[in-house]
Amino acid sequence: MAEIFDSRQLLALVTVVREGGFTRAARMLGLTQSAVSHALRSLETNAGCKLLHTVGKQPRLTEAGEELFNAATRILDEMNAVRLGLGERGEWGRGRLRVGASAAACQFLLPDVLREFTQCFPEYYVSLEVGDSPVSLERLRNHEIDISLILGPDVPQGCRFQPLFTDEVRFLVSPRHPWAIRGRAVLREVPAQTLILHGKRSRTFQLVVEYFRAEDIQLGNPLEVGSTEAIKELAKIGMGIALLPPWIARRELEEGSLVDLPLGRRKLHRHWGLATLASRQLHLAEETFNGLCEGVCANLVLKHEDCLLRKTKAG
Repeated sequence: MAEIFDSRQLLALVTVVREGGFTRAARMLGLTQSAVSHALRSLETNAGCKLLHTVGKQPRLTEAGEELFNAATRILDEMNAVRLGLGERGEWGRGRLRVGASAAACQFLLPDVLREFTQCFPEYYVSLEVGDSPVSLERLRNHEIDISLILGPDVPQGCRFQPLFTDEVRFLVSPRHPWAIRGRAVLREVPAQTLILHGKRSRTFQLVVEYFRAEDIQLGNPLEVGSTEAIKELAKIGMGIALLPPWIARRELEEGSLVDLPLGRRKLHRHWGLATLASRQLHLAEETFNGLCEGVCANLVLKHEDCLLRKTKAG
């Protein structure tokens, strides 16, 4: 392997050319003139060619020297930019936070969290990677994101899980559906129904399949839809039965365009939480983000309980 150029020698070359001589370059670098001359000779030896020649008393670049000078200028500028960027990370409130979450979490949970987070850390760069829990966990393990808002509690080895809240997946049907009119779902009719779900790779799809398998119920051909909003819209027009937690459809339930019904006597719960790498200690901004998630989710649970209480009194 060829020897890598010494950055100090590259700096000497650039400074000599910019300052127009060895004496001024030595003064600028805080070195002796002989030290600068030695650095240039070593650089020429490493490069295998002449980089400077003297015209009068002024050093001039050879053709090879000009090529190396241009490259060295770019390299040193980039190194300086990196140094400044790293220095800024040490300042209060500067940094980067990469979050992974499902589309539903991005739409219903994270807006309030991110709004408060950016108020606390206005200089932070925040990026959001949308993907179901398995995809988000894979990104976390590959160091592509810092925090993942997922369905747990099972996470791969090397990850930690911080619980946030638990919800319940229920049937969401059109008010004209026979189950809505009857006021309850009939499990033996499930195989004949079109169930509208997120894709097969989603954690919710896996939980639904496991639930009905335990009930010894064979699912038909579920309709896989990638958008939560599309799932609700299809259920509203009677194209099938959505399986979602009520908090995702609070507006539709309140206006009466959807009706929620329990799956059966046994409930299907999902456990939401934050996943991070166990080997890495969280910094202040990440701990703040986690705390904001806890607050938003606690408020979500309270709203859901209040909605259930009003529904019970109305019934």
